[in-house]
Amino acid sequence: MNDANQNWYQASRNSNAQYPPLTSNENVDVCVVGAGITGLTTALHLAERGYRVAVLEAQQVGFGASGRSGGQMIFGLAAEQPSIEKLVGKADAQKIWQASLAGLDLLRGRIAKHNIDCSYAPGHAHVAIKPRHINELKHWADDLQTHYHYPVELWDKQRTQQEINSQRYCAALYDGNSGHIHPLNYTLGLAQAANTCGVSIYEHSPALAIDHTQEPAGPTTITTATGSIKAQFVVLAGNAYLANVGDALRNKIMPVGTYICATQPLGQERAQALIRNNIAVADINFVLDYFRLSHDTRLLFGGRVSYSTVPPANLARAMGARMRAVFPQLHNTRIDYAWGGFVGITVNRAPHFGRLASNVYFAQGFSGHGIAATGLAGKLMADAIAGTAERFDVFTRIPQMAFPGGRLLRTPALVLAMAYYRLKDLLP
Repeated sequence: MNDANQNWYQASRNSNAQYPPLTSNENVDVCVVGAGITGLTTALHLAERGYRVAVLEAQQVGFGASGRSGGQMIFGLAAEQPSIEKLVGKADAQKIWQASLAGLDLLRGRIAKHNIDCSYAPGHAHVAIKPRHINELKHWADDLQTHYHYPVELWDKQRTQQEINSQRYCAALYDGNSGHIHPLNYTLGLAQAANTCGVSIYEHSPALAIDHTQEPAGPTTITTATGSIKAQFVVLAGNAYLANVGDALRNKIMPVGTYICATQPLGQERAQALIRNNIAVADINFVLDYFRLSHDTRLLFGGRVSYSTVPPANLARAMGARMRAVFPQLHNTRIDYAWGGFVGITVNRAPHFGRLASNVYFAQGFSGHGIAATGLAGKLMADAIAGTAERFDVFTRIPQMAFPGGRLLRTPALVLAMAYYRLKDLLP
């Protein structure tokens, strides 16, 4: 959406590794489409089990949301547990909850096992802006502690403003098990680990077509402009950036633009004065702000969304104004980078897992909550391919609606619907 040199993640990447395009016809056990966290995690776990795996990436490793997001790794899913319970029942909701927590542990485990330098830091707070938000946080905390036995802390206004130096916030729900990472460096680390395990990664190799007409008797063929791959299994992991081969999935997700800016380096003392313990923060508005500090003491501040996929004019100025509404003490602070990208959202905000055929798996629609959930999806798809599909199948039982209006009308319909939620955010 923006040039790479406007993206602080690209400017601070710790690897310039490049992978060749596919220029031949290959035969493998598994072909993964998409070199983000979902696809690379799938590939890594399968390679560690001895599978021959190839990954096709239309652009570069981490080009999509995996290399552009806020980097906040948060418990649960974008759809909260009461919503999941209504969709699948309490028993399956409990399984999904436990799987989501396992996703956090898996992420930390991969960082440690593969020595991935991605600036991991623990701690996350959901913050309240108005009195009704305080009640929402109290109900949320009570549900997590009572029904899911998950320890969270509810901070009052004084403690919240002690930890986060903004008069905007009046309470917080703090979780020490969540945290934040440099998402692009994590994704690059996954690619290096997968490649070391024998995974063939092909960049600038968009999948143009997928042929599984021989299913279930024969392999599936994925073609690119300059080659092809035959595979016994296929994993579609392009999410909002999946094109050409994903037509059967596209009506279940909506690409939504989201935006981030990075300030000039603040220095350790000034950065710590903003966020005392280097935690990640997000408010609980529907159109929310989210922010954290970087390893080089910048404030990374995200917010705004574009349901029309049209980015705001003068993005750095727009994001800077939003940031200064939260931290007016940064009135004279320079914005060095501003960028955006697409996340894939579903109607119910729960992720969409499934199969297009018995040997073609997909996971998409993480709805802005994907740092841990995408890696979990990759592990569950790898498990399913290896013959243990129980946890993957629990997620496939989450019902997913198509966005109304078809391709021509669904975007304007969603823009109108989101106007309601923007107005609701403004109510006291």
